[in-house]
Parts: sequence; C-alpha cells; structure tokens
Amino acid sequence: MTFTPLTSDFYGFATDLTETEQASLGQIRAFMEDEVQPVIDDHWHRDAFPMDLIPGIAGLGVIGAGWAESARFENSAVYRGWVALEMSRIDASVSTFVGVQNGLVAGSIGVAGSAEQRAEWLPKLADCSVVGAFGLTEPLSGSDSSQGLRTVARRDGDEWVIDGAKRWIGNATHADIVIIWAKDADDGKVKGFIVPTDAAGYSATKIERKISLRMVQNADIVLEGVRVPESMRLQEASSFRDTARVLRLTRAEVAWSAVGIMIGAYEAAVRYSRERVQFGKPIAGHQLVQDMLAKSLGHITASIALCVQVSRMLDEGRQADAHSALAKSFTTSHMREVVGWCREICGGNGIVTDYGVARFFADAEAIYTYEGTAQMNALIVGRAITGESAFV
Repeated sequence: MTFTPLTSDFYGFATDLTETEQASLGQIRAFMEDEVQPVIDDHWHRDAFPMDLIPGIAGLGVIGAGWAESARFENSAVYRGWVALEMSRIDASVSTFVGVQNGLVAGSIGVAGSAEQRAEWLPKLADCSVVGAFGLTEPLSGSDSSQGLRTVARRDGDEWVIDGAKRWIGNATHADIVIIWAKDADDGKVKGFIVPTDAAGYSATKIERKISLRMVQNADIVLEGVRVPESMRLQEASSFRDTARVLRLTRAEVAWSAVGIMIGAYEAAVRYSRERVQFGKPIAGHQLVQDMLAKSLGHITASIALCVQVSRMLDEGRQADAHSALAKSFTTSHMREVVGWCREICGGNGIVTDYGVARFFADAEAIYTYEGTAQMNALIVGRAITGESAFV
C-alpha cells in the first residue's frame, strides 16, 4: 500500500523508514481512517470500547511487534513509535489498547517470562484470542510504586496466594489475563504473575464518569486470596527493576502517542481554520491563528525528532530510563500546549466533538498522567543530570 508522509511530519522523518515499514503504516492508517474514525465519537460519548474492531486491529500485525515469537516482520522501535503516532492521530484509546496489549502485557512476558511462557502466551496476545491487562498502579500507590506496593503474594507450596487491589487498569473489564505486580511476603521483592480473570477471588469494577480516554475500559481490581500456580509467575522477574525494564520500553511509545494526539488536534484545527469565516475571510488568514498553528507545528516537529532518536537508541541498545523519561515528559507537556492552541482556534466549537479537536483535548490529560507524570519523569532525568535522587 502506498504511504504518503503526513503534512504535519514537516521535516519528513517517516521517509527514513524501510519500504516494508512504510507499507505497513499505510495499511494501519487506512484501517484507522476507514474503520475507526467513523465510529469513534459515538463510542467515546457512550464510554464504550468498539470490541468488534479488535480482530481488525489484530490483523494489522501491530500486537506482538518486537517479540520474536509473534512479530510479522523485523520491527524497529522507530517503526513501533510511528504505529503509536498513526493510531493516536485518529484515536488515543485504540492506541492505548494496543499499548497495553503489546507493550505492557506482551512486553512483561517478553522481558520477564520464561521461554515456555513466551511460547504459550505471546502468540495468543498477538492475535487477540487472549486480551491482557497490566496491574501495577494501586488505589494508594501510583508514582511511588517502586516502594509503596501493598498487593502481596505469599508462597504456599506450588501456588502463590495474592491479596490486594489495583486501580486504573486499562482493558481490565474485558481482559482474559492480567499481569499483577505484587510484593513477595517473604523477601519483600516485587514479582510478576499472570493471573486469569476467571480466578476465584478476582473481581474488576469499571471506573465510571471519566472525562479522558473514555473508550478505554479502566477498572478497579480486587484480589482476595487469588491462587495461581508457580508456573504463572514471571520466571525472570525478581525485583521492581524488572518492572522498570518493561516501562522503559513502553514509555517512549507513550511519547509517540502524545505526538499523535498533537497531530490529530492540529489537523482538525487546520481544517476548521480554512472553513470558518470571520471578518470576511477564513480565519486561516488571520495572523494570530497562523501563529498558533506555526507554534503547534514546531512542537510537533521537535517532538518527532526527539522520539525518533530515543527509539533509535532503543534499537541500538543504548536507551536508558532517563532517555525515555525525557521523551515522555517533554512530549506530553508540549502536547498540552498544542491541544490548547487548537481548541482556541476553534473557539466555542472547540468544546464539542463535532469539530474534531475536543476529544484530543480531553484525551491528552490521561496521556499526560499515565506511565509516570511529567514531574516524576523530570526527576528521573534530574537524577541522571546531577547524580542526586530527589525522590522522597
């Protein structure tokens, strides 16, 4: 399929992708524009995820990307970033579903699972015959998850007994398995477990009344004496450092997703500015509107450049926590400015979904917060700069 770089990719970064990667992106863009965009506002307003689109998403080959057991072709981290951008340009909730399924769930098993666990679960996650969720954040533990986990796992013979609670867990209401991170009652180390959602003592309750990423089915999870066999413990996870390895891989893709949201809002604002007539001409011809569009394009271009480089570093094995943290902090902070300018360009019409900006404006708030707030990621970067930790 022919791939045409986005006009918002002002410096043409996407032309550096291989022909195979460009063709795949063209297929993804067509699916998002033809299948997702026509139904997305309705589902957003109804607070419902379009479950019927999951087989089509699986058919794109974007889940399992990066994991040898299920990758359709040799995928670079740069390519995977462009996938997140292309999806988020149309809808951040669909991109988040893929990010959870591929980066957090398949990523946890790919990074910390045994060979047997990888062989069993990664193909099922890739074709979405199994839907996964990632359980790290808790009602009383978010930014301090490395130290403050209250969910506990206790060894009992050949089984583990898990007690605790998780919050803001995406996909959790319709997932088949959840990766649960819990503190070992004996050694205090954080370990990961593949928990079937039909296990006795497990329950998930949908979080209602969200104003951001409304289509993502976030849930409160309660685990009361949930038993899983030792074979369901992630065999290569023995501390929070292993959790952090997963987050390092996905945090950069969240940065890419933030760029996609910027572009979605920017493209809608450009369209609106050409159609909206005030003072006898389209507002696209007014200086202040052009100034906001130019600043938006500058933020987009700088963010793409940063994301491309941090993903190249991942491909080369040079990416560290501070690199992905800077990408996430920088892009999401600038995303807030861009969606604000784009909403302003649309005036009062910018607060209803009919004109294409409002959904991006609202969804940006969730992207700004999850996978580490801008402030927490800034502290990771600050530690790398100074050699001193400012974490409490």
